[in-house]
Amino acid sequence: MIIGIEIFDRHGVQEGEKMDIKNLNTFIHVAELNSFTRAAQKLGFSQSTVSFQVKQLEAELKSQLFERINHTVVLTGKGREVLAYAHQINKLTQELKESIEEGAKVAGHVRLAMADSLCDSLLRADFSAFREKNPGITLKLVAAGTEDMFRLLNHNEVDAILTLDNHIYNAEYVIVREEKAEVNFVADARSPLLCREALPVRELVRYPFILTEKGMSYRRLMDEKLAEMSLEVQPILEVGSTDLICTLVGQGVGVSLLPDYVTKKEVDAGRMAYLKVKDFEIQVWKQLLYHRNKWVSPQLEAVLQYCAHKEFS
Repeated sequence: MIIGIEIFDRHGVQEGEKMDIKNLNTFIHVAELNSFTRAAQKLGFSQSTVSFQVKQLEAELKSQLFERINHTVVLTGKGREVLAYAHQINKLTQELKESIEEGAKVAGHVRLAMADSLCDSLLRADFSAFREKNPGITLKLVAAGTEDMFRLLNHNEVDAILTLDNHIYNAEYVIVREEKAEVNFVADARSPLLCREALPVRELVRYPFILTEKGMSYRRLMDEKLAEMSLEVQPILEVGSTDLICTLVGQGVGVSLLPDYVTKKEVDAGRMAYLKVKDFEIQVWKQLLYHRNKWVSPQLEAVLQYCAHKEFS
């Protein structure tokens, strides 16, 4: 497809070039994957074809879009500017196709990395309604720690991430929605620990703990805070399922640290209760993000809207 884009030189003189939108699409893939080789594999082209299309685009714009140093590919300043416009053109092209295709449905595959404890709440109740509305969208959920999430996002191996960790401040990412997530130590509602008005954390760590995997979101933040106090928890069980943790805590097997949105149902039902722990607080944020260089396709937009509705108050 050739798109009629008027090109002006630095003096404002129109040059009348016609830009091939395939070149822009190839450029987006190279930029997102940071690799000519991976872009060629993704597009089903030869590497020489990808290189030629990018060089053709650079020649049309009279600007170098990538720096190629020791087999690494990095956008130049001008390349970042062009990428923003390329995403807009891609989006407009998609919208044009959808507007002229009567009855067209949003379709495609979306990859979402997230904290393991968020998976259950994301898929309960409303997911069937989402599927009914968007039958053409397939979704892959990847449970990962925060560090792995950003690695996957930066290598375009996932399209967006849903974190449960420290607040992320980074201009490389677009924050769709965010909110602070309250976390508390919890125990069986019959636990004698509930009689304590200000339970010292040094005493609490001696009790049996059931926790999510080490290094995962709020578990990592807890471990770091305890380490600052020269303390450590040796859990009797580590498991990714927060539902299972709630069940075991409610049975009096041990205590845990969990987000309030996970424990609220059990606490309201009187099976679990929050412990009043002295001088211990960690800041946990729930954030839905994607990379600023990522083109937000209609299917990704639909998933982002669903996540924002389901996971944020």
